[in-house]
Amino acid sequence: MFPQTLDPIGGSLALSALLAATPLVLLFVLLGIFRFKAYRASLIGLAASVLLAVVGWGMPVGQALSATAEGAFYGAFPILWILVNALWIYRLSVVTGWFDVLGDKIRAISDDQRVLAILIAFCFGALLESLAGFGAPVAISAAMLMAAGMKPLKAATVSLLANTAPVAFGAMGTPVITLAGVTDIDLHLLSQMTGRQTPFIALVVPLILVFMVDGRRGVRQTWPVALVAGATFGLAQFVTANYLTVEITDIIAAIATVVVVLAMVRIWKPANPLTPAPADSASDGIDTDGAGGTEGGTPAGPAGPTGGSGVAAPEKTTPARTGSTWNAVAPYAIIIAIFSLSQIPAVKAWLTEYGSVSFGWPGLDIVNASGDEVAATTFKLDHLKATGTLLLLSGLITMAAYRISPAKAVKAYKDTLVQLKFTIVTVLAVLALAFVMNLSGQTASLGFALASTGGLFVLLSPVIGWIGVAITGSDTSSNSLFGLLQVTAANQTGLSPVLMAATNSSAGVMGKMLSPQNLAVAAAAVGMAGQEGEIFRRLIWWSLGLLALFTLLVVLQASVLSWMVPA
Repeated sequence: MFPQTLDPIGGSLALSALLAATPLVLLFVLLGIFRFKAYRASLIGLAASVLLAVVGWGMPVGQALSATAEGAFYGAFPILWILVNALWIYRLSVVTGWFDVLGDKIRAISDDQRVLAILIAFCFGALLESLAGFGAPVAISAAMLMAAGMKPLKAATVSLLANTAPVAFGAMGTPVITLAGVTDIDLHLLSQMTGRQTPFIALVVPLILVFMVDGRRGVRQTWPVALVAGATFGLAQFVTANYLTVEITDIIAAIATVVVVLAMVRIWKPANPLTPAPADSASDGIDTDGAGGTEGGTPAGPAGPTGGSGVAAPEKTTPARTGSTWNAVAPYAIIIAIFSLSQIPAVKAWLTEYGSVSFGWPGLDIVNASGDEVAATTFKLDHLKATGTLLLLSGLITMAAYRISPAKAVKAYKDTLVQLKFTIVTVLAVLALAFVMNLSGQTASLGFALASTGGLFVLLSPVIGWIGVAITGSDTSSNSLFGLLQVTAANQTGLSPVLMAATNSSAGVMGKMLSPQNLAVAAAAVGMAGQEGEIFRRLIWWSLGLLALFTLLVVLQASVLSWMVPA
């Protein structure tokens, strides 16, 4: 048995925490400063975490390797299982030509890319987050934005940043439900508190999106629709989380916002709409200036001629466009229908009973510093109920709807795997790194060091949530990892446990856009595999800026706005 130690380096918690942060810092520095490809940076970070686990934290070599294997397996299933099937569905629409038609249909709603960033990345992405979660919203939103004519780099950054406000209530409220389970705090109290924090994030995100797409001009010309979208989403989150039920918070917020925005653009249109320039077949579709303005070029994307992945464009047909609305939106309508059906109580109960299995991961026998068994030593394998499995079913139905032959569908799947080869390495390495850090005790050392700062904890509590999601790529995982830590520290410092627990979940959403696994998903979705560092550099300051603003909100809620904390 391996007992985790919080202060293995010279008996100092502070020094241990500094070393524990090394793999994550190294990974981000290699990505953002030295411009390493993500798969190389991830492998180096993984090697550093294993070395620290064995030499610094005294983890047996066999258990360190077993932790690495468990993390890699989790990266494959469910993470890559989701990504591969989501992009396979996208590729099916490309090879049949319906993806181009979808672009026409999207532009028929609005040809202004600033408005489409709100409708697709913010609203539709939130709906996907509420139903599926993980990387599916980013991958699918980015593909749809490219269909509307947005360049790959901008589509990736917009989709990643938009995937913030809905994350705390994503995947049918799973993050908050998990938080209630690990902290033993009433679920409704946590839902209320989270619903009094995330609306403030939702309010500003659409404004940031239009700035990313078109700079200051975009904000000047489209602030009314951006503000209405953010206010509608935030208000719907607040009402649902506080007075209805946590599971459907994002579903109601996303649908309400879509309805309001669509109604608004029918009676009000921004001045000087930002539309794509005529397609330029010589363009690689990569936006390199990031300054907004009119966008030229045909986005290469995952199936594009250069796309960053080296995969040739798949052959595609050009379908007749008369009465083509259904076929254009079919894959996404099918996805929503399948995921909605999976949430019907009877279906959900059947999937839970027969579609999941838990087992102790071979070679792991670990207890934490308190002597309790570490939860991650037990692996929960969702097979039938997994998001990726539901996406695979959606893809099979899409095959039937498009009348695609099995041979052609299999070729599309194979091409998707080839396209994702470096992304696969990145995701496997990043999740292996996260599991090694968690199981060896490195993450616990880092978290407890931040929690031991006394009165400063109110400032550092959001940072802990941010770090948790940056490491794991999942708000649910971060809540499992740090939720109880937040409550324990809150009790020691006289702060509200409800406030600090909810803060872990709400602040974590700002770290998701920088998580290496989500960067890899976005890069793969837009055909920029290997250029994750470029996406990271575009997002780092937005992530930290939102974290700073949110930290200010938490400080106020812990003092002058304490009336916002439910009792």
